Amino acid sequence: MISADIMCKTQGEAIYMKASFSAEDSWKFRPAFFRVRRTRLEGAVALLARAFIALILLSFILLSFIGWSVSASAQPAPAIVRVDATPSHIINSFDPDSALGSSIDVLSRMDIDRVYTPHIIQESLSAGWGPITYRNNTELRMAAWHWNENGTWSDPAHRSGYFTGSTELKDPIRYILAYALPHRGFATSGDRPVQGPNLTYWKSNPYLTSKFTGENDALHPQWVVVDLRAEKPVNAVRVDWASPYATTYQLEYWTGTDALDFDAGPKGEWKIFPAGMLKQARGGTVTLKLADTPVSTRFLRVLMTESSNTCDEHGSSDVRNCVGYAIQHIAAGTIDGSGAFVEVAKEPRERLTTFCVSSIDPWHSAADVNDGGGNQHSGFDIFFSSGLTNNLPAMIPVTLLYGTPDDATAQIAYIERRGYRIGYVEMGEEPDGKHAMPEDYAALYLQWATAIHQVDPKLKLGGPVFEGVNEDIHVWPDAQGRTSWMGRFVDYLKSHGRIADLAFVSFEHYPFEPCDITWKTLYSEPQLMKHILQVWRDDGVPKNVPLMVTENHLAAGLTGPMTTIFAALWLADNVGSFFEGGGAAFYHSPIQPQGVQKTCLGWASWSNFVSNEQYEIKGYTSPYFAAHMINLEWVQHRAGVHYMYPSSVEIKDADGNGLVTTYAVHRPDGNWSVMLVNRDETTPHTVRVQFEDGRNKQEAHFSGPVTFVAFGSEQYVWINDGPNSHADPDHPPVASMVEAGPQTTFTLPKASITVLRGKVTGLRD
Repeated sequence: MISADIMCKTQGEAIYMKASFSAEDSWKFRPAFFRVRRTRLEGAVALLARAFIALILLSFILLSFIGWSVSASAQPAPAIVRVDATPSHIINSFDPDSALGSSIDVLSRMDIDRVYTPHIIQESLSAGWGPITYRNNTELRMAAWHWNENGTWSDPAHRSGYFTGSTELKDPIRYILAYALPHRGFATSGDRPVQGPNLTYWKSNPYLTSKFTGENDALHPQWVVVDLRAEKPVNAVRVDWASPYATTYQLEYWTGTDALDFDAGPKGEWKIFPAGMLKQARGGTVTLKLADTPVSTRFLRVLMTESSNTCDEHGSSDVRNCVGYAIQHIAAGTIDGSGAFVEVAKEPRERLTTFCVSSIDPWHSAADVNDGGGNQHSGFDIFFSSGLTNNLPAMIPVTLLYGTPDDATAQIAYIERRGYRIGYVEMGEEPDGKHAMPEDYAALYLQWATAIHQVDPKLKLGGPVFEGVNEDIHVWPDAQGRTSWMGRFVDYLKSHGRIADLAFVSFEHYPFEPCDITWKTLYSEPQLMKHILQVWRDDGVPKNVPLMVTENHLAAGLTGPMTTIFAALWLADNVGSFFEGGGAAFYHSPIQPQGVQKTCLGWASWSNFVSNEQYEIKGYTSPYFAAHMINLEWVQHRAGVHYMYPSSVEIKDADGNGLVTTYAVHRPDGNWSVMLVNRDETTPHTVRVQFEDGRNKQEAHFSGPVTFVAFGSEQYVWINDGPNSHADPDHPPVASMVEAGPQTTFTLPKASITVLRGKVTGLRD
């Protein structure tokens, strides 16, 4: 009801009117009384004229209100968020103290000194993440690492060979160094391989030979792929063998798409040159005419299946020196009219030939150390004792592709002797990125698992720590025509009766190309995450083997949206859809502060915090506040198991994109917690939440006080200003209490994350 009082005065005479109306009856105007006290007629006439003017003004007021009322009634009804609270419909359960964490990766020595300080540790933990996973960038970059500089060499006289760290509890370990691999030789595959002073020849991993696998070497063929970077005419190769050399091998050329694109899946086949099959071959330098007519191809492969088992330059004292295959150099070309070999010609502007290899011998020496201060890792003592692990078991790596079982078991023994808590052990780092075959990785995995479980049978081992992919990883077909990397890896473990050694499957999630991100990219995240989880199951990963994302961000390369509000909304969707899709543990990256850098889409930071070179925190980024919403509002750490239920809401744009996503959990404290992500960049949306129990045919709603917490573009805006880029405003989430009932509605601000948390009455347990 709206009331208006009107009074007009003239020469001591007055007209006083009182009008009342309601929104439902706004066209009716009812005078409460009309009283005129007159002294002379002229005054009354003048007074009436003024009253008439007042009525006209009141009419304008009424019409304005009527217009507002009509506009309000035209607003769409609130969308219904439907939570399927049927007890048998739980889609996942997880404990945040083991399921929601962060990570730490490679750092410089100076960074290690500054990160592991009380203030930075406190700030790093303030985002609310629970456990932490330790990333092994050394193995990523095709190098050996010495988790302990104290240890023994297999050839102590020359301080070289295969290194095993010491399990003795001496001075705490603060830094871990990388060592280049001399037997990488000419191989250029991998993520910026660690450079060393002693590159000699390529040699394959001895642990992939029958001496260690117990299988025929033909089951683990080793290979070198020559990538000419453009199609060239080829009918000959020159191979300069070292020892041990291949006695049985074949030369092949590729027809089809990119032979090394395991992400998209190489479409084509390897074809053997007409004269490409060699048996009882000898070593040395050989020039082989493979065909009378040159073949136009970009890729060649040397596929080796039987070794001479002659010892390399390091001698016969260690059997690892005498197994596998070794090559000094390979060149592709043609045979000219005089019978001479002519290497493939390259124009000055053409890209150089590269060489991808199946595996690398981890032999190295003390002289191969990279101790310049960059690209180091946190020593396990500083890592575990600093508080960064949040007093929770940590996930740690062991090197597998470029390590030894003895060194891996020594590392585990050392950590456990110190009393540090291990949650999980990741075996190796990104074998798909190194183009390792699944059977080769699986053979190494089983050797390492056997050795580690002799130290601690209870440890949970897993991998393979895939690179961030959105689709299945496909490789060259095997004899049965199978191309799925994961499918063949799982089949290998099953066929050897060892699937129980796979306690979890881990992979990284970097879903977008860094320079291609637009606002609409945001809409694709939930489906991308749930799809890749289903892919691993379809590949044969047993349902009882947990799936874990152990490294995660928008893209594998730094990009501007990593510090805009986009990243916050993406992270909420990323986490919610991961658990909705059946995931078990999620680790966001990284935990420590970092500075801003220029990218193709503006200046940005990888981190939750923006810091200067002295690690002074200058501000928080949107992923920090998203982490706050996830860890401190949506779920409850240090409380126990949460149960996730299906939830949905129908709010779409003109193109059919879902603008609001929703994720509902029932928490150990009895509260229902619903996280809603409004991905509409310009418009808020109003919703009503309804809980439905189909089994008991019940409907219920939030009842009593409900905590309403929101974070979005009203609290945070990233200012792209070069090296001075920062957020302004840079405010934390906003919280309020709402007394809720069946008809209570909640308005989700534009571009925001909202958490609604409270009790729901009327549902049976």
